[in-house]
Amino acid sequence: MREFASNGERIYFTATSQRGTSIRYDMGGSQMMMMGGMMACASCHGPNGRGGRVQMMMTAFTAPDIRWETLTATGHGHDQAEAPHGDEETEHPPYTEETLKRAITQGVNPADEPLAWPMPRWQMSDADLNDLVDFLRSLDG
Repeated sequence: MREFASNGERIYFTATSQRGTSIRYDMGGSQMMMMGGMMACASCHGPNGRGGRVQMMMTAFTAPDIRWETLTATGHGHDQAEAPHGDEETEHPPYTEETLKRAITQGVNPADEPLAWPMPRWQMSDADLNDLVDFLRSLDG
């Protein structure tokens, strides 16, 4: 099994916590609910957080770049797959640590617009969420 440098890295790649705490998600309005492990952040956003084209559930979409430098840039906006209706580009304020946590757990961007259905709404402890955000900050570059 792979060794991880931090709990946040482990969560990003496996959707499991070294603490043994539960990490669950739902698919943004879908009734489907699964235990972590079947899908993780890296499943869509890739090992470096840059995102890209993803095939899932008989459809394809573009997962956004979630590196900290991209999320916090002025003028950061949705790509078409992230737009609320999947058919237009919109802009929103840059992410902060708090708005990123809301995106992860509530599925909304900094302007409180819903993220598209491919983005799971994650349920995890505050400690695990903090660890994940710390890891996402390390994905710069």
